[in-house]
Amino acid sequence: MFEIRVICPPDDADHIAATLTAAFRVGAVRRYPTRDGQRVRLYVTADHSKTNTPDQR
Repeated sequence: MFEIRVICPPDDADHIAATLTAAFRVGAVRRYPTRDGQRVRLYVTADHSKTNTPDQR
């Protein structure tokens, strides 16, 4: 597992969260405003998606 942090404009947050959810197995996406109030911080606990990992034989 690993943590992903993204700082982005609020208008991009939903698209970025959906993209991360499609690429990884994720928990809840946590959103917090940045100090300047102009952007948001997204925090996601993620793990590699089963479809993106090599076959385990």
